[in-house]
This record gives sequence, C-alpha cells and structure tokens, in this order.
Amino acid sequence: MRTSRLSRRAVLAGAAAVGALTAVPSLQGRAQAAEAAPAYRWRTAAIGGTGFITGVLFHPSVRGLAYARTDIGGAYRWDDRAAVWTPLTDHIGWDDWNLLGVEAMAVDPAHPNRLYLALGTYAQSWAGNGAVLRSDDRGATWTRADLTVKLGANEDGRGAGERLVVDPRDSDTLWLGTRHDGLLKSTDRGAAWAAVSGFPPRPNPTGQGVTFLLAVGRHVYAGWGDDGAGLYRTADGTTWEAVPGQPTGTSAEVPIRAAYDRHTRALYVTYANAPGPNGQSDGSVHKLTVTTGTWTDVTPVVPGGSDTFGYGGVAVDARRPGTVVVSTNNRWAEIDTVFRSTDGGGTWTSLKDSAVFDVSETPYLKWGEEQPKFGWWIQALALDPYDSKHLVYGTGATLYGTRDLKHWAPQIRGLEESSVRQLISPPAGKAHLISGLGDIGVMYHERLTASPSRGMATNPVFGTATGLAQAAARPEYVVRTGWGDHGNGAHSGDGGRTWAPFAAQPDLAKDAPGPIATNADGSVLLWTFVHWDGTKYAAHRSTDNGATWSEVSSFPKGATPVADPADPTLFYAYDTDTGTLYASTDGGRTFMARAGGLPSGDSQFKLVAAPGRSGDLWLSVKWNGLYRSTDGGATFAKVESCWASYTLGFGKAADGADYPAIFQVGATETITAVYRSDDRARTWVRINDDAHQWGWTGEVIVGDPRIHGRVYLATNGRGIQYGEPV
Repeated sequence: MRTSRLSRRAVLAGAAAVGALTAVPSLQGRAQAAEAAPAYRWRTAAIGGTGFITGVLFHPSVRGLAYARTDIGGAYRWDDRAAVWTPLTDHIGWDDWNLLGVEAMAVDPAHPNRLYLALGTYAQSWAGNGAVLRSDDRGATWTRADLTVKLGANEDGRGAGERLVVDPRDSDTLWLGTRHDGLLKSTDRGAAWAAVSGFPPRPNPTGQGVTFLLAVGRHVYAGWGDDGAGLYRTADGTTWEAVPGQPTGTSAEVPIRAAYDRHTRALYVTYANAPGPNGQSDGSVHKLTVTTGTWTDVTPVVPGGSDTFGYGGVAVDARRPGTVVVSTNNRWAEIDTVFRSTDGGGTWTSLKDSAVFDVSETPYLKWGEEQPKFGWWIQALALDPYDSKHLVYGTGATLYGTRDLKHWAPQIRGLEESSVRQLISPPAGKAHLISGLGDIGVMYHERLTASPSRGMATNPVFGTATGLAQAAARPEYVVRTGWGDHGNGAHSGDGGRTWAPFAAQPDLAKDAPGPIATNADGSVLLWTFVHWDGTKYAAHRSTDNGATWSEVSSFPKGATPVADPADPTLFYAYDTDTGTLYASTDGGRTFMARAGGLPSGDSQFKLVAAPGRSGDLWLSVKWNGLYRSTDGGATFAKVESCWASYTLGFGKAADGADYPAIFQVGATETITAVYRSDDRARTWVRINDDAHQWGWTGEVIVGDPRIHGRVYLATNGRGIQYGEPV
C-alpha cells in the first residue's frame, strides 16, 4: 500500500454522521497578495498513470461517459471522443488533503448529469473526516457535505466495489457504506447523512465494514467484510436481511465486488479471504439467481500447482445476456488475468492467453523487460454498456483498455496519479526535468507532454525513488537511490538518459536506502540511510563513484545531505531532531555544528541551497516560517515576508534581476498556496488558483533555470504539475 508522507495531524472523530452543507468550488479563502498575481497556465506532466486505479464506472444511460477513482489522486471523467480523462478534484486544497482519496462514486441512471463522490483517504485517528461531493454537471462544479465519520480510500479494501449508490426507487435517496461506522443514508441527495439503525451488522472499529453497495432491480445489496454474513439486502429501504444460502468458507470470507445481469436476473459476486489488494491467497466467484434464490459456484477452473490468489473485479455485458468478466487479484506466481464467460459462468476463457499489448505511449510499463505483464492489483474492471468489446481494467500503475478483447493499450491519457518525491530541472541538456517518484523510480522527461520515451530508469530498476541529485558544476553527472531488488544506487554520465549501478553499496542500502547528494564537481557522494520504520543510520561517503564507501560518523543520522552549488568542498545537513545546522568544509569527511536553536521535531523541514552561490541557504520549517543564511549556516535570520514555508526552490531570474526567482509552497496571508518571488523573498505573488490546488503539495518545488516563471511542483497523488505565465 502506498502511503503519503504527510504529517499526521490529529483530528476529532465524530460518532454520528450528520452532514454540513458547504458550497464549492473554493474550499478555502483567497490569499491577499501584496500585488496582482500573474496569470498562470497549469498542466500535468505526462507519464501515464503511475498509480492504483481503484474503480471505473461507465454510465448506464450515456454512451461514452465514464468515471474513474484513485486511492490518493482524486476522480476523473472520461471523454470518449477525445480519449482523455479530465481531473475533477484538483480544486481540493491544502487543508483538505485527506479528501483527495476517493472511496466511492455513484451515478444516477435517471439523471445523466448527476455525479456523487465519497472522499476520504485515511480512516485513522490522525486523518480528517470524510465528505461527499455532489454535482449536477458531471463534475464541473460541486456542492460539498462534510461527514463526521472517516473513509479510507488508501487503506486495505480500497479496490472493493462502490460503497455509494443511488436508491433505485428514489433518486433523492443515497446510501453510503463506511468501514467502521456502518451504513449511512441521505434522503436529500447527499446534503445530510444519518446512520442506518436497521442495518444488521455491528460496526467494527478496526474492520472493513461495507465493501460495496449495488442496486439490483428495486433492491439494494450490501457486501459486508467483517464477521457474520457477507451479503445483505433491503427491498423497502428499512428492513435488511442476510441473503439466504450464500457461500461460506475461507474462499468466500470477504465479498469484494458484485455485478447484476438484468437479462438473466443473475447477481455475480467475487470473493477473497482478505480485502486486498495485498494479502489475498484464496477466493471464488458465485452467482445468485435472484428469482429463485439459488446460488451457484462459478469459480473459473485454473490449472496449475500452488498458485494462490483471490478474485477482484466483476462486470456484466449489458447487451449480451450471460456474458460476464472477472479478474484474479494478488496472483504473483502466474500473474493476474481477466476471465470471460459467455454462458453465465459455466465456462471461462483467460483473456491474458491471447493478449497483445502496445505500451508505446507509456513505455515505463515494461518495467525494464521486453514485454509488459498483464497486470496486478486488478480489482477495477468495467465493461462499456454500449460496446461489448470495450473492456477496461485497472492495475497498480495504469488502466488498460481493449476494443476487440485481444489488443490492449493504456487508456490513461490525462490521468496522472504518481506520488512525487524528487525533482531536478537541469541547467542544460535535452531534458528540462528529471523526476523521482513513488512506486516507479526515476523518469527522464525529454518532453512534458508525452510519457518519457525511455520509460523509467533502469540498470537497476527501482520501485520508489529515495534520492536524486545532480552535480551543480557538472550537470551531466546525476545519481539516484531507491528501493530495488538488484541494487539501490546508480549514476549517470549523460544527464540521466542512461544509468549504471554503483559498483558497491553499503549493507544498509538494501533495507534503508535514503537521500543522496553529490558535490559541485561530482567527485564526492554522500548517502544517508533511513529505514521505512523511521530508524536512522550513519551516512556513508564515496570518492570513487560508488566503488567504495566509508562511514561518516559526525554526520547527523537521518538528515538529508545538501551540497554547496559553488564550492565542491562544502556540504550541509540540517538535524531536524535538534534544530542544528551542520556543515563540512572537507568534502564531507567530517561535519561540525554551526547554527543551533532553530525549529526542530519534524523530519519534513527542508534545507536548500541557492544556485550559483556559496553558503546561501534557505530553511523551510513549515508553520515556523522561513529562514535564510548567507554565511554557510553560521547564522540564520527569519524571513518576515511569509509565516509558513513547506518547500522552496529556485528558477531563472527575472529580466534585470540579480537573484534567481524563488518558488515556494507556503503561506503569506490566509492560505497555503504556490508563490513566486522575484526580489529575494521581499514580496510574493500567488501563482496557483482555487481550481488548481491538488491537496498536499509540500514535498518539493523547483523552477526551471532556463525559462523564467516556469515551475515544477510535486504532488502526493496528482503527479507533476507545471505552471507557466500566460
């Protein structure tokens, strides 16, 4: 499971579920800038997915209309004519970052323009409560109802079915299933919500709760992922009953998804022994003939040995009675597949066996191999109700689609969900951007409008990148670190186009790869090590391009090394535990404490060096503000022009200016936003707007050293955003 690197701010959990109505688009007040903000155009750098597509929903009444949800990156609307996804939740701002995860979607067959989203990324005590957005124009504008319960779009079970549904008897009535607070109901189209007392299962504060809701004729069915019966239904909206005769046993512990064939009156349900997407080792597919109450086990017969997996997605063909598709999930030995049946589950064909893939538009999907794999984490699966051969399924990285059940390609344009960790904008060369990402390593962006032609960096392949650095005076030299099975560090001599692994690496690198820095001329490397559980270790130093390493005991454990961009003998590190700046004047061999008494206690405080200058350091310490040193960290002065700074970077200076443009995510007045200063941080202008906020954006921001005003912004779930003055 991918988790964001956000500070875990505690919030109060409510017991009841009563909604408070709030108007959107603006979720926050507007900043009062000191001068008129320049007009900016914001776009998303194209990579092609890179995140977990947890649900796809074709509208049953409108040809070519579909919606997608993601675990941390918001919701999207599909434009079939343009073959592109349009983001619908970029207006969600900093204070509402927890709402960028979409737990569920719902449409109303009788009202084609209506769309509902249930939002909430985490159900933990430190996360905020959920909310429901409703739209009358397919997501162009929204009205928001706040909940007093939590939702968990990035927790186990996030690939289960839609937990939100419009009642088939009354378009004003909606049902919302929660993980820990039972079933909620709204009778005014989502404006207010109340707990359903007649829903039989007892809520479990640590369980899965409701796994899906589905309209079946005039009934509503509910999947239940905790102890007791797995499937419930109501005919009148008041009385709920356990569905008689339903399957039992380990292969049917958790109902994952369901689909209803109205022609044959058959309800298909996929099951697994865990909610997924990880941890499933057993599963099944069952069919309920609702007119007779008869259950039939229609699990595909899978030949082979000890392959273990569950079942995830399920969809029926609206035009062909008895045609159904299901997906395996968490099948690592033989790789997941989609099975298709044309006789109501009597026999099945694996679509993987005849699949032909074209990933030329997003070549990273080869993962360093000759051919892409069919997929993994396949829980989102959908059939176009107007085209029997238009089938899509989501994976942990993309959304694949076919129009003939044989030839597959990513159907992902416009949908970008990566969690971005590092960004470099080189001062020269073909690429204006190199990125380090969660889950898919490092990318070399020759163009911002197309997925990198070389795909992800290979030799070795990383999952999540943990470090990325470029030698300031030798920009062709770049190093990277990350989580990988065949090495955890690599270097490039051509600006990041091609890579070679370090000849050796410290033993710590395999289990705790952390950030890395290289000095101005690329002659020294400093690599720090931080385990995923937060344990910090000593830094290591190399002077032979990673062939040998030696421990630097005086470096503050867990700190991020920062190289001086002008003097190759200087390195810096900020110890967030003690609020002390450390510096090295001997190329990283030893470090000595300089300024102390600075803000401490948060590992996300960030130190950056101004390009082309020696000893010019800027320290972002969140709500403690922004500090600057011009003497290599011997002293710091607080910058009074802003009261909060989360991340800061530099770009090309404005015409006539003698200092680089400064970009930051911070607050100068009332809200946290994206700002630019062309006068050494004396004044700032906001450069994003209420429609472009992208939730949490506090990881990294960099300007382009070749184009004044262009800025690259890392998001936690909406990929790389880049803005330019209009």
